[in-house]
Amino acid sequence: MRIALASITLLLTLATGRSQQMNPEKLLAVITQEADTVQTVGNSIRFLFNETMLICVFDQSANRMRIITPVAKLEEIGEKELLNALVANFHSALDVKYALSDEIIWSVYTHPLKELSEPQVVDAIQQVYAAALTFGSSYSSTNMVFPGNTKKVEKVKPKPLNKT
Repeated sequence: MRIALASITLLLTLATGRSQQMNPEKLLAVITQEADTVQTVGNSIRFLFNETMLICVFDQSANRMRIITPVAKLEEIGEKELLNALVANFHSALDVKYALSDEIIWSVYTHPLKELSEPQVVDAIQQVYAAALTFGSSYSSTNMVFPGNTKKVEKVKPKPLNKT
């Protein structure tokens, strides 16, 4: 049984292109094919995609990469937009998430570097771009939405503090 399961896993891995070892050179090549303008500095690749600046940061020794783009300054959005982004992280921002760092809301895609396939890089670029573009409206990275609460703003329920 284990041998059959291992064989199926190997076939699926080969069929989906995950057997390739993504590295910074391949990552740069894929981004260059998709981007309008590309600039590399150390372990980051800055590029324009549909006139939007995206940044890919990778760490080969940690086997991690992320593609990000700034969406909005925290001070320029209200609580409603922030809550909508959190709801979207569960329902409509699929492989990307909205995140906060340095008072900026970002559209963020993260993935292990080695296991990343070329089609996944292309999809990541498109989803990061779409999530940034739809922030404030549909808050989505694709046309697909996971079922659940269709209301964007969920009521905040105060939780009582337990005294210890």
